Amino acid sequence: MQRLKGQAALVTGSSSGIGAAVAKSLAAEGAKVVVNYARSPKGAEAVVAEIKAKGGEAIAVQADVSKEDQVLNLFEQMYEAYETIDILVNNAGLQKDSAFTDMTLADWNTVIGVNLTGQFLCAREAAKTFIRRGVVPERSCAAGKIICMSSVHEVIPWAGHCNYAASKGGVMLLMKSMAQELAPHKIRVNSIGPGAIKTPINRDAWETPEAEASLLTLIPYNRVGDPVDIGKAAVWLASDESDYVNGATLFVDGGMTLYPGFATGG
Repeated sequence: MQRLKGQAALVTGSSSGIGAAVAKSLAAEGAKVVVNYARSPKGAEAVVAEIKAKGGEAIAVQADVSKEDQVLNLFEQMYEAYETIDILVNNAGLQKDSAFTDMTLADWNTVIGVNLTGQFLCAREAAKTFIRRGVVPERSCAAGKIICMSSVHEVIPWAGHCNYAASKGGVMLLMKSMAQELAPHKIRVNSIGPGAIKTPINRDAWETPEAEASLLTLIPYNRVGDPVDIGKAAVWLASDESDYVNGATLFVDGGMTLYPGFATGG
């Protein structure tokens, strides 16, 4: 359908997992994509190669999104390649799990830095360009689209993962506050809240039949999600089909947020 033809997209943390699926899905709809990675270029280069093999356009750019100077350089390289930005998918994220009383300040700061501060830094730079450029009708009826990758854990507490859950709760109100402030500029800001998705970060939770069976007790729809499920949602939120959607979290979770423990009365 090429719903994003002619638009330039940045997907942070897109060398694997959900980010890679989002980058490939946006490219399949005609977007020129910057595939961002933090450390190893191998995965990002593979994503770029796959996009190009299917007739798309993409480049790989390194940046740790928790570092302001690296974010500024990331946007400079994007503008050198594509001149502008139309879509930002704030996907970069990580976990450093432990019991709350064992959690180090370094692990707290690392997770908050990437998962929350990184989203702020990238969204701020994208919003500056969206406001300065305004709407380009032949590309989109919005001046720009920001999609924040959140989690079901923006609303579901998660013992043993306090830093991660806090970061995603922060993403929820960062997204809503940005949406409120930027809407008059015709900038749309929304989030995707994935549930259990088959990615390398949670392989232990779904790789064996026993682990998957245990995980499915939390998912009323009775299947674990695939990264492409998130890619499809990102395409819709980035397209004009969702132009009246602003400040919302789209949960893509098979019903995990439906509190399945209460299905039989609790």
